[in-house]
Amino acid sequence: MDIRFPTPAPRILVVDDEQMIRWSLRAGFEDAGAIVEEAANLAEARRRLDEEWPDLLLLDQRLPDGLGMDLLSEVLEKDGELPVLMITAYGSFDAAVDAIQAGAQDYVGKPFDLDEILAKAARIFDRSRLRRIEEMQRRDPSSVGLIAESPSFVDVIRLLKRIGRSEASTVLITGDSGVGKGLAARLLHSFGGEKTRPFISVPCTAIPESLLESELFGHEKGAFTDAKTAKPGLAELAYGGTLFLDEIGDLPPGVQAKMLTLLEDRTFRRVGGTRQLRLEARVIAATNRDLQADVSIGRFRADLFYRLRVLPVVIPALKNRLEDIRPLAEHFLDVYRKEFGSPATGFTDAALAAMDAFPWPGNVRELRNAIERAALLVVGERIDLPDLPPELSGMSSRINASGLPALPKHGCSLEDLEKSWVQEALRRCDGNRSQAARLLGMKRDQIRYRIEKFGLDRDSRPAEDES
Repeated sequence: MDIRFPTPAPRILVVDDEQMIRWSLRAGFEDAGAIVEEAANLAEARRRLDEEWPDLLLLDQRLPDGLGMDLLSEVLEKDGELPVLMITAYGSFDAAVDAIQAGAQDYVGKPFDLDEILAKAARIFDRSRLRRIEEMQRRDPSSVGLIAESPSFVDVIRLLKRIGRSEASTVLITGDSGVGKGLAARLLHSFGGEKTRPFISVPCTAIPESLLESELFGHEKGAFTDAKTAKPGLAELAYGGTLFLDEIGDLPPGVQAKMLTLLEDRTFRRVGGTRQLRLEARVIAATNRDLQADVSIGRFRADLFYRLRVLPVVIPALKNRLEDIRPLAEHFLDVYRKEFGSPATGFTDAALAAMDAFPWPGNVRELRNAIERAALLVVGERIDLPDLPPELSGMSSRINASGLPALPKHGCSLEDLEKSWVQEALRRCDGNRSQAARLLGMKRDQIRYRIEKFGLDRDSRPAEDES
């Protein structure tokens, strides 16, 4: 039977007093791609466990210095998820049942069949991997994808898809705070066919500088005062998947140098270690900082910046993707209606118009928070202006009941209003005439006529684009 264990190589501790059994199991598991440690008694097993925690424990029922069941209770008290295979004497069915009831995953009887043990271990690793995936999805429900109806954001999704399906090893995502850089990173991860592989997020601002290197690269036992056991770093745990460096612009200078080595050579060392380890993961970095400006003032390494920006992806601000506001609001309302049992099923025209007119300096995160607040406060079936945050409900003085701007008390020039709206549409669409025309419900010829009529081509020189 040809069995290969998943990567990274699982660590297995074999605890048995018979040397030939340990050797046989070591040979079989190493051939299948595992890293194997041995212990001949309980004392040695406990010492091995103190040094490094395994992914699977093969434990004999009877040992020279005690019962395997005692060690089983100890390890499961520390880690109830550690899979344990008990090795029982021939015909000891009652002992096997006791082991299963005590928390062991399975058992094998002596004399055992090596292929049977390898097959049981493989099934255990598969179940463990599925549990990790389910837990990751439970913690981060954002894997539903990104809502994109605006042309600018549709282009971003297409770019993420192309990069995800490529062999690109390093990607830089930039954009203002709250635009959804983390969600874009997860989407890129899933486009790469890596949904079942680890997505390891490193919050560069949340981890203290003194711990960041250890968390990222891992450490060996005794590397520092509290390093009582060896510990793999997040770069190791990302094997085969994605290492997401969130807010990389805030990395301390000392770690920036090691990060450059990681990206250039794809190698790293644990803190206190001498062995070179390979990075076997795609790296996605994200920041809301202007890294080029930080380079010019010496705050960020130039060589690291140029290594990161091989494949840049810019996430546009919400104010520049107006078509996404309403579908995003409806999506968030659906989420919070289910979570809070909110009675709201939609929005009034005035509420929608206020959301369309608001500049959203906090981007998608601010919109999500506004809908969460409204879903908690609303008493009717539709969210209205008073249910929205004060800064949004204040838009009511500029909006009439139909959701359109109210006519000023002393009137206004319709031509000035038309010019103002064309200018605003062009500004929001970065001069893209086709997008601005769609925003105003016009054809391209109609907006071109107004641009020439109001002399806007002399002022703003909007792009003669593509459709």
